[in-house]
Amino acid sequence: MNNEFISNYNILNISIILIFLLCYTLVILEEFTQIKKSKATIIAAGIIWIMIAFIATKDYEIKIINNSLKHVLLEYCELFLFLFVAMTYINSIKSFGVLDKIKYKILSKNLSYKKIYWLTGILAFFISPIADNLTTALLMSSIIISIEKNNKKFINLTCINIVTAANAGGAFSPFGDITTLMIWQNDIINFKSFFNIFIPSLVSFIIPSLIISFNIPNSKPKNTNIKDKKLKNGAIILIIMFVSTIALTVIIQTYLKLPSVIGMMTGLGFLHIFEYIQNKKNTNFNLTDQINKIEWETLLFFYGIMLCISGLSAIGILNNISNFIYNDIGCNFSTIHQHTPANIIIGLLSALIDNIPITFAVLNMNPTMSEGQWLLVTLTAGIGGSLLSIGSAAGIAIMGQAKNIYTFFSHLKWSWAILIGYILGIITHIQINKILFYAI
Repeated sequence: MNNEFISNYNILNISIILIFLLCYTLVILEEFTQIKKSKATIIAAGIIWIMIAFIATKDYEIKIINNSLKHVLLEYCELFLFLFVAMTYINSIKSFGVLDKIKYKILSKNLSYKKIYWLTGILAFFISPIADNLTTALLMSSIIISIEKNNKKFINLTCINIVTAANAGGAFSPFGDITTLMIWQNDIINFKSFFNIFIPSLVSFIIPSLIISFNIPNSKPKNTNIKDKKLKNGAIILIIMFVSTIALTVIIQTYLKLPSVIGMMTGLGFLHIFEYIQNKKNTNFNLTDQINKIEWETLLFFYGIMLCISGLSAIGILNNISNFIYNDIGCNFSTIHQHTPANIIIGLLSALIDNIPITFAVLNMNPTMSEGQWLLVTLTAGIGGSLLSIGSAAGIAIMGQAKNIYTFFSHLKWSWAILIGYILGIITHIQINKILFYAI
C-alpha cells in the first residue's frame, strides 16, 4: 500500500504495533493463560484494520485500504479452502482406521525404545511431506504415549525427535507445512524445486536425532498391549483418492497456472461421491462428521495472524524491517549471499514467533531474491521452528497431547542439538545448491 497518507500518524502507528505485540504475547502464553490464540489474533486484526481505516479521510485512501484488505482476504480464502479439503481427507482416512493400523504395526513388532525412537522419527520425516507436519506429529506422538505412559524421559525425548523430524520433512514439500504451502501458492517456488532441499532437511533431522539418541535405552517397553483394527472397506480407495487429489492439484497449479485450491476442491467433490457410494453399500461414513473434526482453531488463527501482519505492512512497518534485514545486514556480503544472513535470522525468529506468521511476513516484504535464497528461507523457517516447542504447530500440538511431559523447558534443554542440525542443514543447502543462488 502507498503509505504517504499515514506517515504523519505516529501515535496511531505505535498503537497498532503495541496491539500486535500484546496479541502475540497472548499467543505465546496460551499454554499458561488458556486463552485460545485465535481469539487474540481475530480481535487484534479487527482493531488494527479499524484503526487503519480511521486514519484514511479521502476517497482514494479508503479505496487503497479496501483493495489491500481484499487482497489478503483472497489469499486467506485460498489457504483456508486448501487446508479445509486436506484436513477433511486426513480425518476421513483416520475414520477408516488407517492411522490405527500404522500404530498397531509399529507396536506389534516388540521393538526396543531406541528402535521405536528412530522408527517414529523416520516415519514422521517421510509422512509429513504428504500429510503435513501437524497431523504427522500428532499421529506419531499418540503412538509414543500409547507405549508406556510412565516413561516420561522416553516420551519427552521422542516427542522432541518427532517435532524435529516432522518440521524437517515438511520443509521440502508444498504440502508439508503451512509455510511451504503459502510459498508455493504465491508461485515463488515451483513444485519440483522444493525437493532441492530434501538433503539439507534430512541433515537437519538426522544430526540432532543422533545426538539425542544416545540418551535412549536399548531395553524394550513392558506394556505394548494394543488390539489390531481392520481397515474399513474403501480405505485403500480413499488413500488413492487423496493422493490423486494432490497430483491433480500439482498439475493444475504447474501446467494450467490455476490456483491450487481448484484441484483440492475438485477432490472434495469426489469425496462427496465416495460418501454417497459408501452409504449405498451400508457403510457408515458421514463426511459432515469429518468436517466437524477439522482444526477450526488453527484455521481461525491463520485468519487473525494474516490480517494482523498485512496491517503492519499497510502502515509501512514490514517495509522498514525488510530494508534493515535484507539490505543493511547483508550489505558486506557478496551479491549472491547478500540475503543469506537475513534468511538465517528469519529461521531463528520463527522459533520465537512461530514459522507461519514469519513466513507470511516475508511474503509481504517480498524481497527480490534468487531461487536458492527463497529455498533457504523455506528451509530455515521450517527447521528453525523446531528450535523451541512454540516455534511450530507440531510442537504446540504435542505440548497439548503430552501435557506436563513434553514442555517448553524440556524441549529447551535440547535446543542446542537442534541448532547444530539447523546450522549444518543451511551449510549443506549452500554447498549442494550453489547454482541456485546465482539466478534471480
